[in-house]
Amino acid sequence: MSGTLPRLSRAAPRMHARPPAPPRIVHLGAGAFHRTHQAWFTAHAPDAAEWGIAAFTGRGTTVVDQLAPQDGLFTLIERGPGGDRFEVVDSIVEVRPASDRARLIDLLSAPATAVATLTITEAGYRLRSDGALDITDVDVDHDITALRTGDLRAVRTPLAGLLAGLATRRGIGGGPLAVVPCDNLPDNGGIVRRVMAELADRSGLATALEGVSFVSTSVDRITPHTTPADIQAVADATGFRDEACVVAEPFADWTMRGDFPAGRPDWASVGARYVDDIAWYERRKLLLLNGGHLVLAFEGLRRGHRTVAEAMNDNECRAALDAFWDEGERTVGGGTETRDYRAALAQRFANPRIEHLLRQIAVDTVTKTRLRILPVIHAERSEGRPATAALAVLGAWRTLLDSGSVTEDPQEVRALLEVVAHATTSADIIRYTP
Repeated sequence: MSGTLPRLSRAAPRMHARPPAPPRIVHLGAGAFHRTHQAWFTAHAPDAAEWGIAAFTGRGTTVVDQLAPQDGLFTLIERGPGGDRFEVVDSIVEVRPASDRARLIDLLSAPATAVATLTITEAGYRLRSDGALDITDVDVDHDITALRTGDLRAVRTPLAGLLAGLATRRGIGGGPLAVVPCDNLPDNGGIVRRVMAELADRSGLATALEGVSFVSTSVDRITPHTTPADIQAVADATGFRDEACVVAEPFADWTMRGDFPAGRPDWASVGARYVDDIAWYERRKLLLLNGGHLVLAFEGLRRGHRTVAEAMNDNECRAALDAFWDEGERTVGGGTETRDYRAALAQRFANPRIEHLLRQIAVDTVTKTRLRILPVIHAERSEGRPATAALAVLGAWRTLLDSGSVTEDPQEVRALLEVVAHATTSADIIRYTP
């Protein structure tokens, strides 16, 4: 790629002339998925000029290094089966490293801030297997002490940073806001509410959550890792060098349940839906899409494949997926609508132009397996069925663990398989020696 290309920024008027919106949304975990999903929905809302996003990174500073020189602008490559569409997304108006707790607290306590969204991955919530806060975690223990002693800027974990900001907001009368987790946890709003309450109680900050609404969500948009070829494609198509470009499929879905006491962007005009009962949407997406991804990751990696699309073209991988989907569909329920969703997933997974790496999926596999595979095992066994396909997923996972192709904490693996042992007598599946 030519080094003479100008870098994408708001100073490039032919690319984007709209001035930055005021920051009214604070986001924790500014990765690629956030950019293709919440940032995209916000940029397309008809009232986007009123809703800027201040985004904080997860663990590293790469996103800051990419986005900050571009004033928060980035190119979304919408990659359909027939070609690419390039779009500049402008809703992120400020980007900071996770370590900038002072700015995080300032923004969360600002009265104009109305929404806090999170994409910190399932592991980022520091939960035990029963969904409670893991107070044995070294960083969680540190943060409880820091919060209790008033050293708010010293916290390490995302939820502690959120609580520090909410406590400060409460102290200055900043008013209510909505916390909107967008990670693949069932009843994620309820879980975050309970975990935040425990963290607040242990830190002596229980009043910090008064007036805070926790919104449950189901989010969906396949977002593979960006490659050097993608950056080059943006340069060729636009004439700008974009270090922060992201790739996504054309499909996007966002379902929410809960209140927004200080307002929200008009996401509904872009296709977001608000429902009274979100459980079915969560279950359908978590078990069929996310569970299906695990099936393909475990079976595909075991058979030497790189991407979801490659695994979909392998008859054995596809048979394992269909068998798991048969069991998962019974667990989800929903009749024709679920069958249509399953058929659409098969087409999305088979898109050869989306290079969704199986290695990208096969991380934090203990947490993912517990949330995406175990519910199918329990549902099948409770109806007197053997859960053969779901147990086969654990068998493929165990093969990867035994070979060292996937690395997890042995104690966490044993704890998960002990749960399986209570649901089945398949000793060959649950035996594990790291």
